[in-house]
Amino acid sequence: MKRLFTLFIFCFSSSLLFAQEETPKDTTYWLKEIAGGINLNQGSFSSNWTGGGVNSVALGFYLNGRANYKKDKWTWDNTMDFIYGIVKNQDEDARKSNDRIFLDSKVGYKISDRWNLFTSMNFLSQFAPGYDFSDGNRTLISKFANPAYLMSSWGLEYKPNSEFMLRLSPFSPRFTFVTDADLYLTVPENYGVPIGDKVRSEWLAFSSLLEYNKKLSENVTLLIRHQMFINYENLAFDEIDHRLDVALTAKVSNLISVSLTSLSIYDLDQDDKIQFSQGLALGISFSRSTFPKE
Repeated sequence: MKRLFTLFIFCFSSSLLFAQEETPKDTTYWLKEIAGGINLNQGSFSSNWTGGGVNSVALGFYLNGRANYKKDKWTWDNTMDFIYGIVKNQDEDARKSNDRIFLDSKVGYKISDRWNLFTSMNFLSQFAPGYDFSDGNRTLISKFANPAYLMSSWGLEYKPNSEFMLRLSPFSPRFTFVTDADLYLTVPENYGVPIGDKVRSEWLAFSSLLEYNKKLSENVTLLIRHQMFINYENLAFDEIDHRLDVALTAKVSNLISVSLTSLSIYDLDQDDKIQFSQGLALGISFSRSTFPKE
């Protein structure tokens, strides 16, 4: 699995490097954006603080990038989202508060003003081990490539402008990886991978990806991304997988930004209820972008 991830990273990085080569002919066709930052939250209370409270420190990192190529009827869009955060409360071990690896690469061919034929591949996983603390103990429930999802999609893309995109893929094979043979001991569902196997293959499936990236004002940006996956062999309403990411970012100054993020997941292979997480952060950020010449 590490070799597969390394290969994917190499291919994706090659596209970013190629996007930044300053060749006289092709640089005018690239839109390149990269943004990142560090968020720090801290709270402390004196021993006689009557209002109650726990001393805590939280640290988060994020790095987002796009490298999109467009020429004539062909497009090549690449997206990278890396997020990681930890929180340390008094008298407790440090715990992971956020963790995400998302890589997506898509090639499209324009067939009308708003519709494209496309093929894409994306990879979704996390960087570090995750634990369940609900019973007072630390129980391993995830780690890098456990689980990991690799999906290839073929279909139609509706893209009326640079802010909105909808992909519909009637053929979308997905591979779920769990490389730790003992993870099922703490996660009986094993993320849908049969016990004793390291990968689950779902060849006959439908997927959709909706993305809305709107600049609400000069300093405020809203990103909404919804992913849906349907296995044709399990055509039932409660078997449909959903993932919804929402991020609202506001730049206070050239270096300071505030971000509000939320993530909702519904996947029976993970849990029979909707999972939800939310975060609010203030930190140091940077961004850089170049746009194709008209």
